[in-house]
Amino acid sequence: MDKNEFIEKLQRTLAGGLGSSQVAENVRFYREYIETEIRKGKTEEQVLAELGDPRLLAKSIIEANKHAGESYGSNREFDDEVTDNATARGYRGNRSIERRIMLPGWLMMVIITVLVILVIGIATSLISLFAPVIIVGLVILLIVKLFQGNTK
Repeated sequence: MDKNEFIEKLQRTLAGGLGSSQVAENVRFYREYIETEIRKGKTEEQVLAELGDPRLLAKSIIEANKHAGESYGSNREFDDEVTDNATARGYRGNRSIERRIMLPGWLMMVIITVLVILVIGIATSLISLFAPVIIVGLVILLIVKLFQGNTK
């Protein structure tokens, strides 16, 4: 199998489980990876042997995407791991998976609004709690200043 056959099989298998932008991104990544390894001195056969079966690689990518909870977007975590791993096997090994929770915009606005109201409520409660102490302190300070000013 040559590079073009490998990429074609990878692309067909990825198309069964990912969106077109993700397929294009992964195909581009593996094309560049193969070319980079060849420039480093490996033969095309060695690089393809390291990558293994393109269908298995594609299924690993699709599975990693499902476990990461992504139905769209980027395979940046996967690409970073492949770059670090240098064997480009398509699995995560012992690395931890970063999970990101994407909330709808309206829900974020509700959460932010509730937090702002909560902070304002706490601030006003503290001010109303300490206001009598502050007022008494200011009155005492004013009286002391008045008496100090009259004695001179």
